[in-house]
Amino acid sequence: MSRTVISNALRRLTLALALLSAGVLIVATSASAQQIVVGLITKTDTNPFFVKMREGAAAKAKEAGVKLLTFAGKYDGDNQSQVEAVESLIAAGAKGILITPSDTAAIVPTIKKARDAGILVIALDTPLNPIDAADQTFATDNFKAGELIGEWAKATLGDKAAVAKIALLDLSPSQVTVDVLRDQGFLKGFGVDIKDASHIGDESDPRIAGHDVTNGAEEGGRTAMENLLQKEPDINVVYTINEPAAAGAYQALKAVGKDRDVLLVSVDGGCPGVKNVKAGVIGATSMQFPLLMAAKGVQAVVEFAKSGKKPQPTPGLNFFDTGVTLITDKPVPGLPSIGSDQALGKCWG
Repeated sequence: MSRTVISNALRRLTLALALLSAGVLIVATSASAQQIVVGLITKTDTNPFFVKMREGAAAKAKEAGVKLLTFAGKYDGDNQSQVEAVESLIAAGAKGILITPSDTAAIVPTIKKARDAGILVIALDTPLNPIDAADQTFATDNFKAGELIGEWAKATLGDKAAVAKIALLDLSPSQVTVDVLRDQGFLKGFGVDIKDASHIGDESDPRIAGHDVTNGAEEGGRTAMENLLQKEPDINVVYTINEPAAAGAYQALKAVGKDRDVLLVSVDGGCPGVKNVKAGVIGATSMQFPLLMAAKGVQAVVEFAKSGKKPQPTPGLNFFDTGVTLITDKPVPGLPSIGSDQALGKCWG
């Protein structure tokens, strides 16, 4: 074989190897550029709780170098917007979806579509119904959150707890899981017999003045409180699903001069609510940690995308417990709590 032929063959081989190397490089670069997509769907985009949740998700997504797409319902209870959001995320090739479901049962068929498509679905704050319709739930122990404020209210009233008149300001008629858990936890903590732990409003205890719904909003809390005061003017204990509802309830109580006569308790632990504890508007609240829920949710999706590993529940529970702390400036013996000043440094952290 002539030197020319050998030289040409070597040149062709060198070129082929160079092209092959470039091709491998192009494929590798393309694969590395496929950014992980994580979806966050909240009940609304106005409630401060969900604003903090978005902050936590956004910070963790930036840290992890993943793309975060956020969606929200138009109002608390808006299932259709959440259905459309899940479908959009399936189409976008999301690797994971974090959702605070507005209707914990109605959203389940759509969640199944996402999971069937290989997407990791994590419920934040509010468990699906059934809870195993999601791959995992990152949440406050909502029953415990209610139980803590119930125990505090009972201990604070002392002997008067036996003749209390209790108003319960819940979330919505659909009785979503978080609503039921907090309500029933409060009743247990206060010492009211729970008949069906999965249902609100079946109590026979004469201390229950009634239930009404608030949609988790200040205006709803005010209207619900006005309704229940018309039914039972001697109400002296008020439980609310969250702190915006508590703020509305307080306005209604103040309008009729009962703001100093009623023990008002709630769940949330947001800075506005903690300030209301400091101001004496709310006697006690249970602090949640939505920023932590969302951050851990994003982290779990990243881990799933890289290894296929799904997050596990807290031992002994069927969800991952992100913690709850009782906040009050009037502590009672035997019930651990922190004061409003300390709590202001932890708001929803």
